[in-house]
Amino acid sequence: MSFILKPVDAVESISREDFKKNYLDKRKPLIIKGLTKDWPAKEKWSTDYFKEIAGDIEVKLVDNSKADPTKVINASIASMKFGEYLDLIKREPTDLRIFFFNLFKHKPELVDDVKVPKELMGGFIESMPAMFFGGSDAVTFLHYDIDLPHLFHTHFGGRKHIRLFDYKWKKRLYCVPNTTYALEDYDVANPDFEKFPALKGVEGYEVFLEHGDTLFMPTGMWHWMRYLDGSFSLTLRAWDSSITRKMASVWSLFMHGAVDSGIKVVFRQRYAKWREKLAFKIAEKELRNDRPKK
Repeated sequence: MSFILKPVDAVESISREDFKKNYLDKRKPLIIKGLTKDWPAKEKWSTDYFKEIAGDIEVKLVDNSKADPTKVINASIASMKFGEYLDLIKREPTDLRIFFFNLFKHKPELVDDVKVPKELMGGFIESMPAMFFGGSDAVTFLHYDIDLPHLFHTHFGGRKHIRLFDYKWKKRLYCVPNTTYALEDYDVANPDFEKFPALKGVEGYEVFLEHGDTLFMPTGMWHWMRYLDGSFSLTLRAWDSSITRKMASVWSLFMHGAVDSGIKVVFRQRYAKWREKLAFKIAEKELRNDRPKK
């Protein structure tokens, strides 16, 4: 037994009513292939275009290395001119990524190239459009977003391989305690199920995005991503309308952000080793609880 993966529903377009009833309310992912059909970005945006308008910006880079558990997650390992980086991912394979980059802050006119899908739902955080860039060897570790938003993730310039898991599988995915990410010791694309037995039978989704495709990921959904080509994505974030979910977002930011960071500063490697061991214990206990009772 391994992961049990199924494809994500894909539509060209969808009404607000159908989206709410079948995907938003059910916390179910969806690919909307035609969402960007009238976005200027779909035709304009490319590595060459971004190099032309913003090539001199200095950008921070991350790679596929396991994060230093004593440091902030996604801490940069290098920096480079944006144009040089774009040339790199276009020219050759690399695992270098740009994480959560607000290019709109530098080039506000880009906002005119995107149409926020308010016809589908409200709550969009229009001040926080985030962009992500990666070379063809780049991988984003398995995690869910700390502030628990709904995500509309649109890909440009190539292909992207994504695996998704519902929030309920958190413990079986070896979530590192006090964080929103899983142990980086297993390859989500090809995990060692003998070493990580709690992964066996975990249900999820398999997605392959192409240029202009938009993936809706509901609040709390775990995601792992691999760039198959040097390419980039735009993520639009939206709050859930539920007061309970908004409170959960604040709590998550406090516990998984401020509190975890503070403990790291004090205990460093001791804390890191303790919580990795605990992730195994929690996952194995959850696996035992999920097994059918005889």
